[in-house]
Amino acid sequence: MSADQVAQKLWNLCNVLRDDGVTYHQYLNELTYILFLRLSEIKKFEVDIPEEYRWSTLMNIKDNKLLFDRYRELLTNISIKADNPTIKEIYTNASTTLRKPVNLKTLLTSIDEIDWYEEHEQDKIATIYEELLEKNAGEKKSGAGQYFTPRPLINVMVDLMSPKLGEKWNDPAAGTFGFMIAADNYLREKTDNYFKLSEQQRKFQVYDAFSACELVQDAHRLALMNAKLHGMESAIELGDTLSDIGKSMRNFDGVLANPPFGTKKGGERPSRDDFTFPTSNKQLNFLQHIYRSLHKKGSARSAVILPDNVLFEDGDGRKIRRDLMDKCNLHTILRLPTGIFYAAGVKTNVLFFTRGTTETGNTKNVWFYDMRTNMPSFGKRTPFTREAFADFVLAYTGGIPLDKVKQNMTELSMKANDKRLRMNVGDTSAGRRSPKRMTPWILV
Repeated sequence: MSADQVAQKLWNLCNVLRDDGVTYHQYLNELTYILFLRLSEIKKFEVDIPEEYRWSTLMNIKDNKLLFDRYRELLTNISIKADNPTIKEIYTNASTTLRKPVNLKTLLTSIDEIDWYEEHEQDKIATIYEELLEKNAGEKKSGAGQYFTPRPLINVMVDLMSPKLGEKWNDPAAGTFGFMIAADNYLREKTDNYFKLSEQQRKFQVYDAFSACELVQDAHRLALMNAKLHGMESAIELGDTLSDIGKSMRNFDGVLANPPFGTKKGGERPSRDDFTFPTSNKQLNFLQHIYRSLHKKGSARSAVILPDNVLFEDGDGRKIRRDLMDKCNLHTILRLPTGIFYAAGVKTNVLFFTRGTTETGNTKNVWFYDMRTNMPSFGKRTPFTREAFADFVLAYTGGIPLDKVKQNMTELSMKANDKRLRMNVGDTSAGRRSPKRMTPWILV
């Protein structure tokens, strides 16, 4: 059975289960438990799984009721019996929402029929999983939208940050690990899926180049599975970046993130004690963490999605913005259109900045690009696609078109970014680049 046929089967079963009251979120968790068992056999770490719960053992149980009972026993006990930390992370507090043994049998059989030794098939199942994550984000009652950033936005942010081989990248609010997977894909496309690299280089990219932290256990579980399906063995911490865990997350070459919206419960301040300006505003604390986590060699960079209040809040907000602009070159703010996030009504921006080698005076000018005013309201009728960023990318890069930016966005073009942005503002013959869209902006 081809991956396309398996995909259709999984989607059909998902619809059947939804009629039985199972949400996308629950279905994703169920799929994660099962996919992990199958991958343990393919990637040769089945020895870490107790023999009675291994894929081959389950597939040899012919009676649907006995299989269902063994599966429920597995979910209850595997995190206790296994020593492997990833197994413990995936199956902690695991339970099934399946009600009919026949549905479990169908899921297992469908996954078993995938040719996992064919690279294209593996790519397909990874795509299926990501599509389920997106559908899950759109399901309001699951509340999963806060963990999902639209794919076109992720990819453009990655393209403009232009990750390099040998660099370390991090997402301190990982959700389902979308940013790091996109950064990994970006580099795989440039290196023939890492086949052009030495064994040592390849190992670094797979194990050490990308890392993350996620607070919510369900999202963390999905992030671990998403990474494994994409061939990544990254360290993804389960914990709160704004606690002491975050202190050790330092010296990165790059950070890509979409921190959660809102304030800490009860208006509490972060529990870590190394913030210069602790506040109950989570986004401001994440912003402090991000620019402090970049190394000071002059090339560390970040693109982070933040709501409007971060740009305008007084008091600690003003102090944090001033500190950011001292320590970093905050060269661009992209005002995003409304309707692209599943949290309705949230007005957001992308801040692009590079960490300086000194502690003061690194921001000279901030350029503001408005994609919100006079833009369509994106939604089901007007899908949000990569093409929406065409004018912005042309202005940001000083003339590289959207379809060429992945191939041509180099360190040189990033260093020339500030100069090119200045040229774009005054260029009234710039075609699709509107000088009204790009304006200097002072934040403090």
